[in-house]
Amino acid sequence: MKKTIALLGSTGSIGTQTLDVARGLGLSVCALAARRNITLLERQIREFRPRVAAVFDSRAASQLRVAVADTSTRVLEGMEGLCEAASLGEADLVCNAVVGMVGLQPTLAAIAAGKDIALANKETLVAGGALVTARAEAKGVRLFPVDSEHSAIFQCLQGSPGPQAVSRLILTASGGPFFGKTRDELASVTPEQALRHPNWNMGAKITVDSATMMNKGLEIMEASWLFRMPPSRIDVVVHRESVVHSLIEYTDHSVLAQLGVPDMRIPIQYAVTYPARVPSPVRRLDLADWGTLTFFRPDGEAFPAMQAARNALERGGVAPAALNGANEAAVGLFLQGRLPFLRIAELAEAASLAQPAGEGSPSLEEILEADRAARAFVLSHAGTE
Repeated sequence: MKKTIALLGSTGSIGTQTLDVARGLGLSVCALAARRNITLLERQIREFRPRVAAVFDSRAASQLRVAVADTSTRVLEGMEGLCEAASLGEADLVCNAVVGMVGLQPTLAAIAAGKDIALANKETLVAGGALVTARAEAKGVRLFPVDSEHSAIFQCLQGSPGPQAVSRLILTASGGPFFGKTRDELASVTPEQALRHPNWNMGAKITVDSATMMNKGLEIMEASWLFRMPPSRIDVVVHRESVVHSLIEYTDHSVLAQLGVPDMRIPIQYAVTYPARVPSPVRRLDLADWGTLTFFRPDGEAFPAMQAARNALERGGVAPAALNGANEAAVGLFLQGRLPFLRIAELAEAASLAQPAGEGSPSLEEILEADRAARAFVLSHAGTE
């Protein structure tokens, strides 16, 4: 398969698995980008020989320039560097696997350059859904979902006669490490406990989001924009085994599901090869090996973050961007041991409610300002009860 990709977030969990897929398919890589892990990024540069490598942290970028001075790779830095990496002319596909709000502007840069995007950075659509989808439609850019849940829905929709035939999207959730715990039991959980995900190997921020179930709330937002579906028609079911990745229900109440072993290389490869399907290194799913698949309703009392995300999406305007920014800040404090687990969702919702509701598409500047204000809100309220 002859395809050239630009990969943002190459040193993270999704990024390294994307490069594993690229190896297997023999893809060319014209750009790599990371926040500050230049040790791994240097190894990637020497293997894939990209034309450019972008490092968000300026000091780390300076160190990388010295380390790879013997190569032909040009080292870029900061947000400007990420956006340039996302806009390279030779890229057939931009894979955005960075974590957090930092992924929004490179996504917009890729769209402006007319690049199709394999999107693993959910914050792009959580914070800037109206803006991103409008610009993508105007440029004829396609957004291919990489999250396993959204890829599952995307795959199930391939045989759909049209959006009018779909009555409901059903996202599955693993339930994270704290499934079954009461709100009182969650009051004293530690970062170490929150990072013990039962099924997936993910970065720290996403793993904590899974523990609070904010991740599923953000995925509801993302699904709403990707598939033009109101949140009232997006449901969530807890599925501990992570074999059923998501489902769609048609108007005749027929339900289609996409299944596979919990390995992110499946949705990554499908986003890269779409519409083709090719052999992958992932092991085959044998249902007899699993024996039993279980499903439960989410516990909204113990895990209120998901409803907070729904509320922010329905309020519109910059409320989703504020929720997302506050959540990022609160998760950071929790991982530092400076914030109790239950305060993450509380502060995220409070910061979102502090922003005015609105309709239409906020500008990039308004989104970034709401993000900044939400992070400041969390820092100023983190010590309060």
